[in-house]
Amino acid sequence: MQETFRWFGINDQVKLSDIKQAGATGVVTALHHISNGEVWEVEEIKKVKDTIENAGLEWSFIESIPIHEDIKLRKGDYLQRIENYKKSIQNIAKCGVKNVCYNFMPVLDWTRTQLFWELKDGSTALRFDKVEMAAFEKYIMKRVGVEKDYAPEILELAKDKFFKMTSEEKQSLEDSILKGLPGTVDDLTIPVFKEMIAQYEHISHKDLKANLSYFLNEVIPVAEENGVKMAIHPDDPPFDIMGLPRIIKSEADLEDLVNFIDSPSNGITFCTGSLGANPNNDLPKMIEKFADKIHFLHLRNVKRESDGSFFEANHLEGSSDMFEIVKSILKIEKERGISIPMRPDHGHQMLDDLKSKSNYAGYSAIGRLRGLAELRGLKLGISKSMSL
Repeated sequence: MQETFRWFGINDQVKLSDIKQAGATGVVTALHHISNGEVWEVEEIKKVKDTIENAGLEWSFIESIPIHEDIKLRKGDYLQRIENYKKSIQNIAKCGVKNVCYNFMPVLDWTRTQLFWELKDGSTALRFDKVEMAAFEKYIMKRVGVEKDYAPEILELAKDKFFKMTSEEKQSLEDSILKGLPGTVDDLTIPVFKEMIAQYEHISHKDLKANLSYFLNEVIPVAEENGVKMAIHPDDPPFDIMGLPRIIKSEADLEDLVNFIDSPSNGITFCTGSLGANPNNDLPKMIEKFADKIHFLHLRNVKRESDGSFFEANHLEGSSDMFEIVKSILKIEKERGISIPMRPDHGHQMLDDLKSKSNYAGYSAIGRLRGLAELRGLKLGISKSMSL
């Protein structure tokens, strides 16, 4: 596995020098200042690439070239947005950056209800709480139809919790869901958010999958022609929220994805945290099944709870067996004769990083450094014991 670290550009508290000191050789980043759906111009790509290479690192993966909502909905000026996406693929290829992670999640990227949930050791973690999510949807967002999406006992707990929350706690919950994503250009408000969600009112899982298939059949031939690998990121969390369909959450969904278009450029970002939050997913089995389609690895662990809640655990702990996962990865790397780019993900905020108020939740340096070191040690131990 090639060790990489995500970086959010020159304003990131984590500097390229920090990434180099962590022992990573690759950087995962994007042109965060470019609006969704616009063309990534060669000049802008080169600026970022030169900055990374001048620090002695490699731009290993783009995460991501975001997909405009019009493409997901196949409405408005989606055809022009797809042409813009094709042009961006051609331009990154001209600059020698040929790996793209992307997702097809409606409206929101990954979603959490708490960004700095305190653990027993005093560090903080990202957390998705099913009761808090129900409280947000019913009492803050006031979403019509929320009752059919949650069990009665969850709704009762949500009611009790919401009416005991202070105004500050309610605002924190709203901000965690709408304003928690690092690297985004705009924060959402409730009115704007409700308008965006309303566009998906009549979009089923089947419809959204059809729109993804349409997009890929337009874009993947251009990616293949330019030697670019596209790697879809699973939905996070891997189940429907806020009435929005999630379509990349299981083995069956990934099988549909790779069958949309048969191409070496149509692949997967195998995120063990996103897929691991679904208790029905057998991660080592899925790694072996999709061995030739896995272009990128996000290695992290979550601890699942019985009601569907989960939190980000330490990388070698949690509900997924990271030993078996890494062993499966090393096997397919040996069989394919490659080294797959990997990054540790959603590390805890800990030690000196707890003193900073400007760290991106889940992306402070020390927690990810710990994760990377643990994964590096696990990889070495497995490799030595198996003579890989």
